Amino acid sequence: MPKVSALDMEDVPKGKLPEHLELQRTRVVCKGDAPIHTEGIQYSGAYASMGVDNSLRMDNFCKNFKIEIKRLTEDEMEFDMIGIDASIANAFRRILIAEVPTMAIEKVFMVDNTSVIADEVLAHRLGLIPLDADPRQFEYLSENDVPNERNTIVYELKLSCKKGSPRLTVKSDQLKWLPDGSQLHKETPSQSAEPKTYTSFSGNQLEVSKKPLGVTYKDIILAKLGAGQAIELEAHAVKGIGKDHAKWSPVATAWYRMLPEVVFLKEVTGADAEELVKKCPVNVFDIEDLGNVTIESTGALPPEVLFTEAVKILEEKCNRLITELS
Repeated sequence: MPKVSALDMEDVPKGKLPEHLELQRTRVVCKGDAPIHTEGIQYSGAYASMGVDNSLRMDNFCKNFKIEIKRLTEDEMEFDMIGIDASIANAFRRILIAEVPTMAIEKVFMVDNTSVIADEVLAHRLGLIPLDADPRQFEYLSENDVPNERNTIVYELKLSCKKGSPRLTVKSDQLKWLPDGSQLHKETPSQSAEPKTYTSFSGNQLEVSKKPLGVTYKDIILAKLGAGQAIELEAHAVKGIGKDHAKWSPVATAWYRMLPEVVFLKEVTGADAEELVKKCPVNVFDIEDLGNVTIESTGALPPEVLFTEAVKILEEKCNRLITELS
């Protein structure tokens, strides 16, 4: 909480803050060694002695908050958030990276692998492939659950390079979705520690997904097979979040940057001011309290949907906190 002295009150109208306190409240200042004033003043009565209400009022927030979309493509979105505290904008960034769920390959069952790629390396590569599957249509798989069409997606990879043939490149689009579940034969408990993993689905997964479930990018190289080499495996994908493992993070990039404040040594007006605004591509001369956000999706969901899901997660957290406090 900022300290307010009697000197701060001299020659300052009621309801206004001294210049240095207003700077501390509204600006992050970049010094030579580190930035200062990075933490916002959250206490509503911090400036009560000066007649300044520092509380966050919903009507004021709704009036001042704006989102201006600068660029929107299938995989990327760039927009400005105006009139929002940097801490809230950063919360969206962290939620996008770590808490918006996606589907990713979690278990790989090797039937045969005679390629030069080790089993664990191949399994790791499979886990990082973005899947074209909407996680909102699936449930989380807990330790006590049996895999079914609502919590697990099963893929098969089965390729071989015949003797005398040229080298074969194995790519991500050769993963085949199995809508009826695992095709591996059930093993007895004495042969496998996890026989339930091989359970076939009781229903067809197409009824859940409403569309075939493939991969987002079809040209990711997984391995190369020489003559006489083969790969046969089954991969099981489940729902998860990025804070458990990076492979579940739905974004390749999600970052927030604050645009700098430019202080002029002399006043610029009229035609000169208009020309200056036109010359700046990011409009730092005519927008205040602006933060630029860039979201680059890995392909599971469009970037605008990812941001909407992040807002829902933050809203759910706020409602849970209010419930616990009451």
